[in-house]
Amino acid sequence: MKIFAHTRWDAAPVLAAIAHLAFDIYLIVGFESRPFWLSAALGALYAISISWNINSISHNFIHTPYFKPRWMNYAFSLLESVAIGFSQTYYHWVHMRHHSGNSDRPDEKGETIDLLSIYRYGGNGEPENVWSYTFLSFFRDSIGDIHKAIARTRPFEAKWGRFELYFFLALALAALVYDWKALLFYVPFYYLGNCLSSLNGYYEHLHGDPDEPIAWGVSSHKPFYNWLWFGNGYHAEHHYRPRTHWTKLRTLHEQIHEEQEKAGVHVISTCHALGFIAKENLAFDGSRTETSHDA
Repeated sequence: MKIFAHTRWDAAPVLAAIAHLAFDIYLIVGFESRPFWLSAALGALYAISISWNINSISHNFIHTPYFKPRWMNYAFSLLESVAIGFSQTYYHWVHMRHHSGNSDRPDEKGETIDLLSIYRYGGNGEPENVWSYTFLSFFRDSIGDIHKAIARTRPFEAKWGRFELYFFLALALAALVYDWKALLFYVPFYYLGNCLSSLNGYYEHLHGDPDEPIAWGVSSHKPFYNWLWFGNGYHAEHHYRPRTHWTKLRTLHEQIHEEQEKAGVHVISTCHALGFIAKENLAFDGSRTETSHDA
């Protein structure tokens, strides 16, 4: 029986997801035996791991489910829900809305199709400030609205998403009973991890062009980043052809490279999460400031 739907290379993100879950468990189980400084260091790593998983393993799974048997995809979705601390099914819906709008600007009513658009809470057609987007996005999701939206057309998926969320909360409650100090210690790092994911998403679209499909996203072609994050750096390529498997994004880039240059696709030299220090972003913002002063 064929297990993987696309390629055996998907064993890599699957094993990485299992390792992530094991790491989450270790954080709680080994808390009492570790010195404070080590728990804090692991907490920082935990925060990074949340953003890493959401933007690589979990993200790729949405577009190209790893397994051929449906039950295995549901099982992996549940595993991911526990690892990232949020329903994978709910995230799937939010992310597909993201691709429907592609970080669109607000319409005449001030609404965006993409609930994650960096322009949604901006002003005068400009992106929102990076820091408010980073630290407030976590509080803007309405789980109830997401559930109702899914239930309108896919009632079973909505129920599964709710089950994923409840399953995670039940495990969190069990962790609270096992060692309440450990759980409370890592809650701020959980929030920070979601903030890092938002920061990552912000620079995946800052200086992209919401009106030009080939330039909807912003790319980073750094080899190590794309190896570690399973192709997430090829973000302009991904938005242009979202069904392209993560192992083929580099090839897609090579095929459309000239078109991208003509369209002015924005490319940065850092990973997306460090976009605030990317020289390409600093130069872009600097030139815009100079133009504003000249005007």
